[in-house]
Amino acid sequence: MSHAEGERIFGVETEFGTLVGDETLGPPEGIVEIIKDYLFRDLKIGLLDLHSRDEVFEPAESGGFLINGGRLYIDAVGSHLEYATAECRSLKDLVANDRAGQRLIVRAIKELGLADVVSVYNNSIDHFGGHTFGCHENYLVSASEELFNEQIHLLYPFLVTRQIFAGVGRVGGHILVAGNYLPSYEEVAENPVDYIWISNVYGVMPDPTIKFQLSQRADHIIKTVASRVRFNRALINPKWEHYYTHDGFTRLHMLFGESNQNEFAYALKVGTTALILRLLEDDLVPNHVILKSPLIALRQVSRDETYSWPVDLQEGRAIGAIELQRVYLAAAQAYRGTDAQTDWVLAEWERILNDLEKDPMRCGDRIDWVAKKLIIEEYRASENLQWDADALHSIDLEYHNINPDQSLFYAWQEMGKTERRISNLDIVDSTTEPPGNTRALGRAKLISQILAKKGPQNYAIDWSGVAPERSKYIDMPDPFQTYA
Repeated sequence: MSHAEGERIFGVETEFGTLVGDETLGPPEGIVEIIKDYLFRDLKIGLLDLHSRDEVFEPAESGGFLINGGRLYIDAVGSHLEYATAECRSLKDLVANDRAGQRLIVRAIKELGLADVVSVYNNSIDHFGGHTFGCHENYLVSASEELFNEQIHLLYPFLVTRQIFAGVGRVGGHILVAGNYLPSYEEVAENPVDYIWISNVYGVMPDPTIKFQLSQRADHIIKTVASRVRFNRALINPKWEHYYTHDGFTRLHMLFGESNQNEFAYALKVGTTALILRLLEDDLVPNHVILKSPLIALRQVSRDETYSWPVDLQEGRAIGAIELQRVYLAAAQAYRGTDAQTDWVLAEWERILNDLEKDPMRCGDRIDWVAKKLIIEEYRASENLQWDADALHSIDLEYHNINPDQSLFYAWQEMGKTERRISNLDIVDSTTEPPGNTRALGRAKLISQILAKKGPQNYAIDWSGVAPERSKYIDMPDPFQTYA
């Protein structure tokens, strides 16, 4: 495992919502199948799985790995499109690979002639149905017991407060209420607990007291850590799959996050989180940051309209979210000079905290929740609307349309109101080119070779290895190696 000290692999999975404006086309569940089949069977962007990865949630041909190193599939929980980026070592590669996945979906919609009636969104909430969708971050971390058992609580304060620059914003709020459903012993015995819909356990009601908040997901997080995440929505979810565990490292699956439209916010979110994980591995996070109640603080920060964002520490005093972030930033200064990317993260982290302290509304070029609120406030003023107007939910949603021709975010960007981290050419290149310094490169090369073969195929592909034919398997356990 050849890599610089502190360097890590990261990747992001995004679940997409789909709206169909023509009832004669059928439900969204059918449309996403058409999109997936067109991408794999017609455009041949990758190889469909011939085998089931999960009998319930990812049966055979529900998706597959792509020639750009990523993975596109339909998750049977809600029958939604989901895109997982390739394994990345640089923030630029990550953002470009993520946007490339979105562009592939948009290309399919356009070439199928569906652009006027089908829209796909990377938002994280169904305003009226109460459902929430994930954008999950993955980080390669030390597999030590100390990290997962003794220090993980030092991560929660950072995650709870990073929404001040990583939140995507939302109109309104939700209240979770206890459900009336309790599964019988027989149901639990016959179905693993994480196969039970979380909506069976609690209900969701709109909260009329909330006008606008920082996070779309904060109202729906009910655990700090959970292994069965379909039943318990949590901040984090430790993963121990063999394809992520290698040479003393394993996967940390971050559940509390949202899909940033803004490239700056996306890069800073992942970059700062990667530094915090390094601090935890090096035992450099001071204990006084521990929160009294992380989940209460999560919602308090999201819903605080004063933008002072106070949270209660375990030691008995309150501290503002910006001040708490500065504690982590000060500790992370130990890594200044590591490389250009680390120095960028440290500099921009400090700049955004300074600007948030002066006036959050000056950060619309870098922060999604600020840009969205500015757009909504302008619309409210022009239409003379109150915050409870249903039309505002539509504005909220259209900010997250992944089609640049239709999205309010991309209109904002087109007007030059965002700080960009990548170019449009980077995105185009990343639709067919994997990152050049991780195992995604070797896997993508094999996929291209298999696609070029004629006749029946018998292959199997996973993150950590490829069987290009029945009698041959190429093992790729080290994500830092290219296996080119």
